[in-house]
Amino acid sequence: MNRESKPIHDATTDDSGKTPAVALTIAGSDCSAGAGLQADLKTFGAFGVFGLTAVTCVVAETPGKVSQIEGISPRNVREQIELCLTNFPVRAMKTGLLFSTEIVEMVANLIEEKAKGIPLVIDPVMVATSGDALLRPQAIDSYRRRLFRRAALVTPNMAEAAALSGKPVRDLNEMRSVGRELSEEFGTRVLLKGGHLAGESAIDLLFDGSEVKEFTAPFIAGISTHGTGCTYSAAITAALAQGDLLEEAIRRGKDFVSRAIGHCFVWENSLGDIHALNHLFPGDCSPVR
Repeated sequence: MNRESKPIHDATTDDSGKTPAVALTIAGSDCSAGAGLQADLKTFGAFGVFGLTAVTCVVAETPGKVSQIEGISPRNVREQIELCLTNFPVRAMKTGLLFSTEIVEMVANLIEEKAKGIPLVIDPVMVATSGDALLRPQAIDSYRRRLFRRAALVTPNMAEAAALSGKPVRDLNEMRSVGRELSEEFGTRVLLKGGHLAGESAIDLLFDGSEVKEFTAPFIAGISTHGTGCTYSAAITAALAQGDLLEEAIRRGKDFVSRAIGHCFVWENSLGDIHALNHLFPGDCSPVR
């Protein structure tokens, strides 16, 4: 099941910049703009990719707290996706928070019907960084049965991998074991993200069915952001839209999200500092105040 031998698709971009590659995100809206489709659009733009959106739900949140989530009707979400696929040359897609079983099922059906040739990156958003549940429990089974097998890449973090496998994922050895099992079960590549590993490095493992490859970056201490998973998967999607092979797309995505963390913005409020990913990359590597 080694899928790295050829490009995931044959899309090319116009070097003139007049016709950029197009990517679609199917995700929730985050009013604080640190995660969700807002983070995806910022990331697409930073890569020079034209971003489209299909909104699945509206999340009232700030870093550290989710206040309320309200879903969009599956019929409306389907119409958004169909309009984007019909009117734009979409070269890659990603999913973020899909909210409900009905939306997961609808997305799986629609991809089967109209987007088989477009690489899909699935970020299986289940729990916010704050610990708040985001995905309805019944939807997890639909992910497993319907959607994962249609993906070019699934990008769970350690907590999501534990939820999907029913096994603890606390260290690199457990990541290796569980990641291999998930890749085999879903029949697709899995990038298990190790951003919460203890130690000095953030290590992600790519499982493609035949071997395991590591992607490593220094762990950046003292910064608490949200939206890193959204940004990482969006960066990979943008690179795929530009024609990169998967491993190169992951390398570019890893570098991008690491710099977004390292260059984060910081604001002060009554509860302390708020950190936000920086998709602009100022020259100074220290957090921006």
